[in-house]
Amino acid sequence: MSTGNEAETVAAESTKPQAKRGVPEGLWKRCPGCKQTIFRKQAEQMLGVCPECDYHWTVGARERLNQLLDEGTFEEIDANLVSGDPLGFFDSKPYVDRIKSEQARTGLRDAALTGTGMIRARRVAVGVTDSAFIMGSMGSVVGEKLTRLCEKATEQKLPLIIVSGSGGGARMHEGILSLMQMAKVSSALARYDQAGGLFISVLTNPTMGGVAASFASLGDFVIAEPKALIGFAGPRTISATIRIELPKGFQTSEFLLEHGFIDRIVSRRNLKTEIAQIIDYCGK
Repeated sequence: MSTGNEAETVAAESTKPQAKRGVPEGLWKRCPGCKQTIFRKQAEQMLGVCPECDYHWTVGARERLNQLLDEGTFEEIDANLVSGDPLGFFDSKPYVDRIKSEQARTGLRDAALTGTGMIRARRVAVGVTDSAFIMGSMGSVVGEKLTRLCEKATEQKLPLIIVSGSGGGARMHEGILSLMQMAKVSSALARYDQAGGLFISVLTNPTMGGVAASFASLGDFVIAEPKALIGFAGPRTISATIRIELPKGFQTSEFLLEHGFIDRIVSRRNLKTEIAQIIDYCGK
């Protein structure tokens, strides 16, 4: 039998305001293209593409490989290459410390992943640059890994796929050694071409600087994702240098396709199938 005090306690507890259940953090994301709030899981299922406006979010190198290659087929090569510090470079921090902090933050050794894998059961050599690591800039390690990848593709007669995501061009921290990588990778591609290889270059947002001015533009097929920023110097730099009004969107995939700089614009959701079809069409 309940006492009066117990009954009052139960009544008081039943009238307490209930805590509101909040929306779990990270469930939604805002699309920079259409400004709509998108269910994150839905965007991930669409490979980082907005279901409302087809905006393509930037994805990291490992995620890109997971999207592009058949599951479990990627075999990384040259995974342990690490940049030196030939200039003893120092900006806001020593270059060696910057490399270590970028490695800890991104989980990458440098701005490129290379290896072999399968695309719809077709074996390929594949490389990806990642703008998250010092803006995907090309230093000695990136240049060396891509050069070795070209040489492996030449030796094993594999189709070569390089997905570029670089907003940093040549890496200033390594001076002329960084600039030399443009010629080194391009030379390796020339030898690959002479051996009859098929090079498919995929340009994503952004593909800028020395990367755009060298290997990214040398594909037998040059494919770009929609609305990607592609060029050498940025629009503000060009405008400030030559002091003329530039055409609207002149460094977008769409503008470059219209002017013959690239061959096709392909949505990320169709990229894997498109590459497989090109390989089959070329008999590789």
